[in-house]
Amino acid sequence: MATGRSELKAELRRALHDGEIVPYFQPQVDIRNSTLLGFEVLARWLHPTRGSVHPDEFIPAAEQAGIIGELTESILLQAFTAMSSVQSDLRLSVNISPVQLRDTWLPRQISCAAKSAKFPLNQLTIEITESALVDNLELAASIATNLKVLGVKLSLDDFGTGYSSLRNLQALPFDELKVDRSFVSSMTRCRDSRKIVAAVIGLGQSLKLSTVAEGIENCEQADILQRLGCDVGQGWLYGPPVSVQDLPALIAAPLPVPGHSRSKTSASDLLSCIEPLPSQRFAQLQAIYDGAPVGLAFIDADLKFISINSRLARLNQLSVEAHLGRKLSEILHPAVYTKIEPYIERALKGESIAGLEIRTPAALRKKKEFTFLASYQPVRDEAGEVIGISIALVDITERKQMEDALQESENHSRHMLDLNPQIPWIMAPDGRIIEASPHWQEFTGQTPEQTLNYGWKDALHPDDLARIMPILEASFQSGDSFDLEFRIRTKEEEWRWVRARGNARRDAEGNILRWYGCSEDIHEHVKLKQALHEAEMKIAALLEEKQFLDSRTVDPSSPTFVQA
Repeated sequence: MATGRSELKAELRRALHDGEIVPYFQPQVDIRNSTLLGFEVLARWLHPTRGSVHPDEFIPAAEQAGIIGELTESILLQAFTAMSSVQSDLRLSVNISPVQLRDTWLPRQISCAAKSAKFPLNQLTIEITESALVDNLELAASIATNLKVLGVKLSLDDFGTGYSSLRNLQALPFDELKVDRSFVSSMTRCRDSRKIVAAVIGLGQSLKLSTVAEGIENCEQADILQRLGCDVGQGWLYGPPVSVQDLPALIAAPLPVPGHSRSKTSASDLLSCIEPLPSQRFAQLQAIYDGAPVGLAFIDADLKFISINSRLARLNQLSVEAHLGRKLSEILHPAVYTKIEPYIERALKGESIAGLEIRTPAALRKKKEFTFLASYQPVRDEAGEVIGISIALVDITERKQMEDALQESENHSRHMLDLNPQIPWIMAPDGRIIEASPHWQEFTGQTPEQTLNYGWKDALHPDDLARIMPILEASFQSGDSFDLEFRIRTKEEEWRWVRARGNARRDAEGNILRWYGCSEDIHEHVKLKQALHEAEMKIAALLEEKQFLDSRTVDPSSPTFVQA
């Protein structure tokens, strides 16, 4: 192979054109039951003289040559096509170059490749290294958000090896964390590596992210990861990367099943060394806790604080030191503790409690009401016994205030609608009913479900419907307001006259967003007008007859003229 940088780039372009760069597939397995979940896609250069070339040798050259996007697109298209033809429910995970995370066309590129191969994007995970987030986190977040819109999952690759920052976890909508192979491969002989692996997995669990461990080579490593709560594993224990041709055989082959027993093993011996005491298993997370976007703590079986991050300490209006060694009931106000005590007891019995909403009375928070979302997860030792509770607390005060304000506004509007003697309604731009006052059902007998969309037409008199629809359709096109009178069939099966008036609401560009209006019962008014009209017609006829008689009486030329 050429050794010069320019020659390498030229040869790389040729190799890409000739189809020498192909995807290889490494199994990703559910560590708990050794079920095949999918594959990580790895690029390989099948060089005609050197054989398989590792991506570490040619990816940097592809980035410098400006063909990394073309290379990735080729790999994705090949991988998508292969998976679509083999088995449709397995996932694919693909690592993206830091250069590509600055390319706003990346989501479209991935979408086009998936569409071409008919591969569902909700089965794709894009792996992003932390180094890719250093230069322009805002741009990376924008691209990541567009990928999420497509249904793609996001993974933070090699977490803890470079520019580790919880800000990255908070800024981007990640779905999983990947534990780097360097920590996994050394954790059976290096205590610090085990602590780092435990910390990363613990962080993922606290943030409700899946965790993936790379580089699993033996059952002992898999057993430790399973005990620590890791979700997914990959490595030579489950199989090396294989070509497209070998995929069917790999999918059909049984996977190795590590012991995962609760008995005393070398793995449990190693885990017992993570902390001096089982109740302090999560103490190594303290450094990570302090930067977490949520309040975190660990309390033991006696409900004493073993560890807590500064965010949760601030929410409790005490220092970190003031919490440690004290019971939960000593820290919280009795009114608050009484609310959560039943859930704490359930967590100690092994039940996971999530999404518990706690509202602190204003009198306890300096005349300001606070609302929190709490999670209480039981923590177990190697024997499966609950040794404490992991607490996660999120301040959702502002969100709840907004929800309460919105609910109050909706209630206000709802009462206005309910109390209005008329029948307010809201239409889509094309005339579909979106919402109607309950008075409509009282008037017509139509249920809300029957009224929605174009169901309202069923209540109109056929003659009137044919008359007013051209007027309505013209208004829908022009946006001009309308004022119509027509007959409605009531629930008593009688026809009554109503008047409907509507006006359009437009956006800044003049597009119609909604039609707002109301209908009112004018039956008596119409009847009165008809009666008045009939009376006027009768009076006019009598006057005309009187004038006729008067003219015959006084006209000398009339044959019936009578002289005095």
